[in-house]
Amino acid sequence: MPPRDDRLPRGEAVALWESTRARRRWWVAGLFAVAWGAVMVVPPLVLVVNRDAWLESLAAPGAQEDWEDFRRAMRAESGAEGPVGPVQRKVPKSVEPPIRVWLRDYLPLAIIAWGVLGGTLGCFLGLMIVGASGGPDPVDRPTAPRHER
Repeated sequence: MPPRDDRLPRGEAVALWESTRARRRWWVAGLFAVAWGAVMVVPPLVLVVNRDAWLESLAAPGAQEDWEDFRRAMRAESGAEGPVGPVQRKVPKSVEPPIRVWLRDYLPLAIIAWGVLGGTLGCFLGLMIVGASGGPDPVDRPTAPRHER
């Protein structure tokens, strides 16, 4: 019985390889787009939804007392009220906890920065991942004739 040749002709093999590679790239690009979209939307959404509750908890007298205790400790370590500790520290100037000021005054700026920086990083990371997901190009070299000895 003669041997069977189940191989595809060269043109069909390259076409099959290209279609499989393109399909794989679309899947990778789609999955990356969904993940990137979630990373870009969920954290700012969590901040906006929970902002009022966090500001209320930071406005409580206990939170303000904790901040004042921290400032007193920093003042003591800075040398303003006695001997200096092993490290001289700066006393925070704000009379409010920084997280409260940030949530109240700078949240829109933080969301814009998240979008710009995360968007730029995600875009280039996505280009690299999708580009690498295609695999190597098929080798398309003409075969050289063999010289018989």
